[in-house]
Amino acid sequence: MSLVLTTASVPDRDKVAYWNDAVSRTLVPMTVTPRGDGPFDGRIATDRLGYLQVSTMEADAESVRRTPALIAASSDALVAVGVQVSGTATFVQDGRRAEVSEGDLVVYDTARPYSFDYPRRFATHVFQLPRHALGVPDGDIRRVTGRAISTGDGFGAMLLPFLAALASSPSGGYPPTVANRLAGNVVDLFATLIEERAHAERPDGGERGHLLPRVLDHINLNLGDPDLSPERIAHHHGISVRYLHRLFQAEGITVGRLIRQRRLEECGRELARRGRTAPTVSAVAQRWGFVSPAHFSRAFRDAYGVSPREWRGLRAAGDGLTAAPAVSGG
Repeated sequence: MSLVLTTASVPDRDKVAYWNDAVSRTLVPMTVTPRGDGPFDGRIATDRLGYLQVSTMEADAESVRRTPALIAASSDALVAVGVQVSGTATFVQDGRRAEVSEGDLVVYDTARPYSFDYPRRFATHVFQLPRHALGVPDGDIRRVTGRAISTGDGFGAMLLPFLAALASSPSGGYPPTVANRLAGNVVDLFATLIEERAHAERPDGGERGHLLPRVLDHINLNLGDPDLSPERIAHHHGISVRYLHRLFQAEGITVGRLIRQRRLEECGRELARRGRTAPTVSAVAQRWGFVSPAHFSRAFRDAYGVSPREWRGLRAAGDGLTAAPAVSGG
C-alpha cells in the first residue's frame, strides 16, 4: 500500500517543517525552502516495487538542496531518475545546470550534492534504486547528471509512457518474486538509458574505436586465465557488461565465443608445432584456459572437424598444415 504524506491537515505554521521531514524521510535527507509567501501545500505518495522505490511529489514552488553535510549523515548510495510531470525545474549537479521541461527526464546521484529549483507549482515522479543494482560505471553516471534528457524521440520517448504508467499503478498487488523481477527490468531500462546518453555525451565520438582494441588486447593477453569472462573484462575496463556486449555487436560475435575461438586457435597452433618433446593435449588445453580436457576435445572437434590428437597427427605427417584455421564465429 502506498504511503501518502500531505500538508493538507497540518497547521499553516508547521507546514514547512512537516514538508521538510516528509520529503527527507521519503526520498533522502535534503532541505526544502518554499519560494512563495503564502501557506505551503505539498503531497508525496510512495510505493515500493522490490528494491525500486517509486514516488510522486506535487508541491508549490520550492528550492531543494542536497548538501555535503546531509550526504555525510546518510548511508544510502542511491541513483534517482526524475520525470517532470508538470511545471519546470532548474537542476544542478556535477557543475552542470539543466533547464527541465515537462516530460523531461533527469538522472542524479544522491551521493553527490545537487539542487532543484521549481519556480511554480509542479509534479514529478522519482524512481530511486540502490547504486550497486544499476551496474553502470561511475563515469557514465557522471556524464548524464546535470542534464535534461528529452523524451521527444529515441529511447526516452519509449520509456516515458512506461514510467508514467508504473508510477500511477499501485504495486502492492504483485507477489514479491514478480515485483523483484519487474524492478530488475526497470533498472535494466535505466541502465540502457544512461549508457545511451553517456555514449552521446562522450567528447570523443570514436570511443568504440579506442576501447575495442584495448579490450581485444586484454583478451589476447589473458587467454590462459580460466576465469577470463565478460564480467572480469568489463570490470577491468571500468564499463558494464551490457556496454561490453554492445561493443561487440558490430563484430558479429559474442565476447564468450571470441574467447573460446582465440583459445582454440592458440591450442591449434601449439599442437601443430614440431618438436621432440611435444606437450600433452591436456597440458596445451590447460595452458590456454580450458579447465576440462573433455570439454576442450569436444570444442576442438566441433570447430575443426578432427580431435586434437588427430590434428597433431596430421601435422606430424607433414600434410602442409602450419597453423590452426580460423574458427568461424557468430
